[in-house]
Amino acid sequence: MGRIAGRFPRVEPRRRVRQLILGLLSDLPRKNCWTIAEWAGDTTPGGLQHLLGRAKWDPDAVRDDVRGYVVDHLRDRQAVLVVDETGDEKKGTATVGVQRQYTGTAGTIENAQVAVYLVYAGRRGHADVDRELYVPRSWTSDPDRCRAAGLPEETAFATKPELAARMVARFLDAGHQAAWVAGDEVYGATDRAGGTRHRLVLAVACSHEVTTGAGNFRADVLAEKLPRWAWQKLSAGTGAKGYRFYDWAVIELVEPRPGSRLLLIRRNRRTSELAYYRCYSPTSVPTTELVRVAGSRWRVEEFFQTCKGLAGLDEHQVRRYLSWSRWVTLAVMAHAFLAVVRAEEHTRHPSPDGLIQLTCNEIQRLFHRARCPARPGRCSPARLIQLATLSPGPIPGQPLPATNHPRMKITIYGWSIKRGPVCSRVRDHLDGEYFCLGCVSSSPAAASPG
Repeated sequence: MGRIAGRFPRVEPRRRVRQLILGLLSDLPRKNCWTIAEWAGDTTPGGLQHLLGRAKWDPDAVRDDVRGYVVDHLRDRQAVLVVDETGDEKKGTATVGVQRQYTGTAGTIENAQVAVYLVYAGRRGHADVDRELYVPRSWTSDPDRCRAAGLPEETAFATKPELAARMVARFLDAGHQAAWVAGDEVYGATDRAGGTRHRLVLAVACSHEVTTGAGNFRADVLAEKLPRWAWQKLSAGTGAKGYRFYDWAVIELVEPRPGSRLLLIRRNRRTSELAYYRCYSPTSVPTTELVRVAGSRWRVEEFFQTCKGLAGLDEHQVRRYLSWSRWVTLAVMAHAFLAVVRAEEHTRHPSPDGLIQLTCNEIQRLFHRARCPARPGRCSPARLIQLATLSPGPIPGQPLPATNHPRMKITIYGWSIKRGPVCSRVRDHLDGEYFCLGCVSSSPAAASPG
């Protein structure tokens, strides 16, 4: 928080940002302004909504601070910048950038909002350092619609590779360094994702045409012509089940431009499925280095899974561009904190042989437990059920006897206390806490059923 505190001219938004980030790092099953406000003890989500939509602060400046934080703590001279997009399914047409389009999250064409992310992947860990919202042509051709969603006046249509090139350029212009840029087939079909400023390993389709000393060929045709001795077994890195071994082959390409250009082919040792990568480097590099970079692309998939699952990246309920960029920036910051703590923990306290290293999931759980320890005397949900069913007592679905306790609502495994005062037996054990199906909330507002 010390890095970004200066980006907020008033103390109120600084407090709200801290509250929102702690809420994103909590164990809430759903994370949005409503649930985080209730978790923090607010009666309404107005404060958080003001922070995202109307407060005066620059999310791009905070993004730059987060980028510096990630590079400073995960610095690696052989780091890879991995670019990829992810989509969030939406309903309606008012959310900025939404339209029917393909998203890998659903695996089909859905009404979705798509954004491109740039992940810094090094030996110590990985985290996001930039993001760009993909605004389809159906939006940029409708100025009124863009204005209603809060998009800047100068917004013009840009392809996903062009958005990736912007982020890579911003990273380099900020004075940071990375050895390679990697991406999937969306970015391998064009040079715009990285140009020649960086060494590239970008996936391409099997129909991608390349030029060799023998002429122009499709990538899959070249793979069929390779002799058996051209393949070698190499590891693309470690996975959940150990080293990931594939068969690899390299074909030298011929182009008038300077630099080393290669076609890297990967073959699955079990299914014989093939994958193709277009590689560029100013000088020749060993095949093992190309394989390492190609195997780093899974880091962005892990980032999406972790950031969505732990920091609520895709759970925003906002429509305007400014609110989207602020929510995503703070969610990425929360994930960066977990990634940095994990890296520091691995460095200072290596796990004993036979045990896996701490993951971001465990770091988040430990952080939440350390910040929100169970208070002595707090009534457990099981004890609350026992109290609610003591005889004599109310029948299911009926109010408990009245007292002067503040009004609230509790639903516990079918027992419902309608809006009204609570009996003293339950009140005495609540100690100011409101329980709902095993979840604890310190909100004075009514607890949500279920």
